[in-house]
Amino acid sequence: MARHGLSELRRRIYLVLEQGPVGGGIGIAVDRLLIALIVINLFAVTLESVPAIGTRYSLAFDLIEIFSLFVFTVEYGLRLWCAVEHGPLRHLAAWRARLIYARSAAGIIDLLAVLPFWFAMVLPGDLRLLLVFRIVRFFKIARYSPAMRSLLDVLYRERRALFGCLVITLGSSLVAAALMHLAEGKVQPDKLGTIPDAMWWAIVTVGTIGYGDVVPVTALGKLIATATIFLGLIMMALPIGIIATAFSEQIRRRDFIVTWGMIARVPLFSELDAGEISDIMQLLRAQVAEAGQVIVRAGDTAHSMYFIAAGEVEIVLKKERPRLGVGQFFGEVAVLRRTRRSATVIALTRTNLLALSAPDLHALMERDPRIAKHIRDVAEKRVGRGAITPKGDIVTEEIE
Repeated sequence: MARHGLSELRRRIYLVLEQGPVGGGIGIAVDRLLIALIVINLFAVTLESVPAIGTRYSLAFDLIEIFSLFVFTVEYGLRLWCAVEHGPLRHLAAWRARLIYARSAAGIIDLLAVLPFWFAMVLPGDLRLLLVFRIVRFFKIARYSPAMRSLLDVLYRERRALFGCLVITLGSSLVAAALMHLAEGKVQPDKLGTIPDAMWWAIVTVGTIGYGDVVPVTALGKLIATATIFLGLIMMALPIGIIATAFSEQIRRRDFIVTWGMIARVPLFSELDAGEISDIMQLLRAQVAEAGQVIVRAGDTAHSMYFIAAGEVEIVLKKERPRLGVGQFFGEVAVLRRTRRSATVIALTRTNLLALSAPDLHALMERDPRIAKHIRDVAEKRVGRGAITPKGDIVTEEIE
């Protein structure tokens, strides 16, 4: 019994730490607090390097460091403990799952963010040089930034192509340096007298930087420099094109995964198999509404119905303001009867929605009788059989 309770606690901590906004309100709060602490650390490191500020506010900087060290140490320990809850690692032994996390890029960054400072506290001597590791905490932001994670994933996935571009660039620089050495080695022996000397000019030229500290003076040298400049433009375009294409693909893949997870959270779709969910994903459009944002407004034409994947909304009626939460949906009656909205729906918290357009709703209901029956049953419970009027979809009797 105690082991089951401990496993459940570990599972909940994992959801809070690793799932972030998907894990609920606590996950969002923890993520934002950790991000704020990382940003404060970066500002503290920067300001502490200014002698006047570092001396005057040394106590404040020390308190920030001690508190950050405690928080990041606890975070690392909890992530290490909860590593066994990570989906791909559940079939492994607990020690092996934790070792895989500890050896991962995220685990190493988490460790470097705390370990050197504990060494600095317990080992003798002046180890203040280790404070440089505080900058490593910047990379922890990648855990909370989908864009940064996507970019790092792209760089890792395309590492072979990017390495190939690097080899081609270095090879091109070597050829350009050799040609420039032959053309101007005797004219400028102090700058281009050897191929290693000419490599500096070639690298900055191929890199399209061109510092101007070394420039050709002969006609042949200028011709070689012109060709090298155009070659440099091509060389720089290659990795940019690779990264841009791969990043765009990564964003589409991430949106696919996010939408899949949102669909799985809606009870209406929970019994569908993978093929059916994939078909529905082609119809649904993920949408995020911030707290206080109006999702639909009274009098608007009903173009879509909405499923709530996360968060909570409030329906503004004359006499009451009912609330709908995760797994519920709204707007289906007006879509089914092709009427206008008769009430305004406002997001109470940051809400993840799945929007289904009217034509797609009718097509989905025709294709899947189970979904059609469930939607009709909910609509009838809200408004009563035959009680729907052409005035709108969210009326008092609908909620009742």
